[in-house]
Amino acid sequence: MPSELSPIDKAKFVAARKATEYVKSGMKVGLGSGSTAAWLVQCLGELVRDEGLRMKGVPTSSRTARLAREVGIEVISLDEAKWLDVSIDGTDEYDGNLNLIKGGGGSHLQEKIVATASDRMIVIADVTKKVETLGAFPLPLEVIPFGWQTTKTLIEETLIGMDVLGQTTTLRMNGDAPYISDEGNHILDLHLNRIGNPRQLSLMLNQIPGVVENGLFIDICDIVIVGHGDGLVEVHDINQDQVEKTKFDFLDDGNLFSEDM
Repeated sequence: MPSELSPIDKAKFVAARKATEYVKSGMKVGLGSGSTAAWLVQCLGELVRDEGLRMKGVPTSSRTARLAREVGIEVISLDEAKWLDVSIDGTDEYDGNLNLIKGGGGSHLQEKIVATASDRMIVIADVTKKVETLGAFPLPLEVIPFGWQTTKTLIEETLIGMDVLGQTTTLRMNGDAPYISDEGNHILDLHLNRIGNPRQLSLMLNQIPGVVENGLFIDICDIVIVGHGDGLVEVHDINQDQVEKTKFDFLDDGNLFSEDM
């Protein structure tokens, strides 16, 4: 199977596979959303079925919950779990300080709640997600439907005083209708191009009435696991000065892979 994947999917796969090493039996694990996190859920499901891994998963979206159940992972709510050993999720962008932009899939509210209710957050990504400065990817804001156009105006006025290059704000659509999040809210995408001060911007946006949560994850992520299309995996730990590297060699005979340092 891995030998048949595209380079990007191989990168996502090896990053997800590496992340499973941080999950031990008995753990309660936050399960992220998106295509990279979907690889994680499938890899964990394989360990549950074939190697007897005992874990409970707290999904960050209805899509992830469905997939987790399909692959045999026991799904519980965050209220049932109360606190998590680790949460593992993808990202849309990350910088050298492991700050993130998330929410391209519209699940950043639940993702941020789950991540901050964990002992540590691990992000899995392909190499294209690394940026020098956040902001090329549109910043999502979850807003309540009531008065959303007024909220949009307030956001645009706030952006005038922020260290950003762009100030365009668009309502995310699902066909001809507004996109609706799992919590029943709208998503506004901020096309900022460059965010000079992510911490300040996050604080200012969350003070605007109608804004539920923004997609900036500041000082939340502990580890970023970066996959490459050739099977190389890099582990960036915020608490360590060095980068751990692992190489996974994909096999043509249908086996998953062999690992060598």
